[in-house]
Amino acid sequence: MSLNVDLVFQIAIIGIVVSVLNIVLRQSHKEEWAQMLTIAGAVVVLSIVARMVLDLFQTVRTMFQLY
Repeated sequence: MSLNVDLVFQIAIIGIVVSVLNIVLRQSHKEEWAQMLTIAGAVVVLSIVARMVLDLFQTVRTMFQLY
């Protein structure tokens, strides 16, 4: 159970850091860098979620003994 809470906090921290840096970059008129940072943050979060989905599929495969 604590793994899921840690995962939620990890994703939330990534979102907060990306949004703060995005605001700072937009204030300094670097919109291109802000957009790249947002895309990079989304890719990092999606990779974390994809890893968890793969673990879920592996667990289901093991549970039902599918190969």
